[in-house]
Amino acid sequence: MRERLFTPLAVGPLVLKNRITMTPMYLGYAGPGGCVSGLLLDHYRLMAGSGAALVVVESSAVDFERGGGSQRMLRIDRDRDVEGISKLAAAIKSEGALAGIQLNHTGRFADAPLPLAPTDIDTVGLNRKFKEMDGADIEDVTARFASAAARARAAGFDLVELHGASGYLLAQFASPWTNRRADGYGGSPENRRRFPLELLRAVRRAAGPGFPVGYRFMADEWMPEGLGLSESAGLARALEEEGAAYLSVSGGTWESFILPEILARSLEPGFMVPLAAAVKKAVKIPVIAAGRIENGTLAEKILSEGSADMVGLARVLFADPEWPRKVREGRDRDINRCDPACGDSCMMMVMKGKPAFCTRWPPEKTKLYKSLWHNP
Repeated sequence: MRERLFTPLAVGPLVLKNRITMTPMYLGYAGPGGCVSGLLLDHYRLMAGSGAALVVVESSAVDFERGGGSQRMLRIDRDRDVEGISKLAAAIKSEGALAGIQLNHTGRFADAPLPLAPTDIDTVGLNRKFKEMDGADIEDVTARFASAAARARAAGFDLVELHGASGYLLAQFASPWTNRRADGYGGSPENRRRFPLELLRAVRRAAGPGFPVGYRFMADEWMPEGLGLSESAGLARALEEEGAAYLSVSGGTWESFILPEILARSLEPGFMVPLAAAVKKAVKIPVIAAGRIENGTLAEKILSEGSADMVGLARVLFADPEWPRKVREGRDRDINRCDPACGDSCMMMVMKGKPAFCTRWPPEKTKLYKSLWHNP
């Protein structure tokens, strides 16, 4: 029996039909320059038709020129983008899922000549210089997030999610590893939380009442000098107090993802669930657990043990959009599983600037998607 997995859950004013969410996964399916493409629409229509209650669209740029990570990153930083993202929201909702969209500024990982960052330090060995953000930069980025949230609501999305994980800009401010500032936005944990909290407040105000704002939450950077659970619990409570609708818990950054011990850990089913469980002890708002939740038995265990309120599927759902249906019917053995032995081919594709595909797909689907890449 999957008693909890297929029960409704309230997230602010919204009611999710079950506890399954599609967490954002960047695929490079936007058209050149970040526009909504036919391939993007087809993909999200398929994901929404899976039976997941909530589908959150991948990382979308609030400042494409200075904060976008790729020329195929979806953009939401101009009023004329509303027409395209309206089609995206409609495609998701037409399949019976709630539609969310993740807002992001990649900070020092931006595809820009002089990326913005909390501090001008190169911790990744990129051999790059960064523009240490001053007060005007902070105000500008905050306003861009707020405007993007207003566009998302106008386009018909049910909620937005702020990307505060994976080492992007909000996470860069929260981290003692990447934030070495000496002003009111650096130093103590309280100061390093200031920018994410101010930004959340501005986004909620711009989005208006009755429109949830979730937060992709970095619980642990998995770096010796980075943000860890002992400190991130305080950030989780502060985000709750500031009105975050939910926390979608994540671990690791682009600095730690490549470490051998982290690569090994990421192959384990439910490898990020302990992070979600720790965050759930700190807050009362809904918490999403993610990280290779391969089957219904594991998903139900996560919920029944109180480690999280929802499960988030990314690559698992990408590999098999029938996952929710198969789990509901007790057909876990029939799931087309994400294969750790593939060497993260989907991630490797996007890191090379190419659209992702899954090595577990049947040949006809791979052929179809590759044909769509050339005519997105």
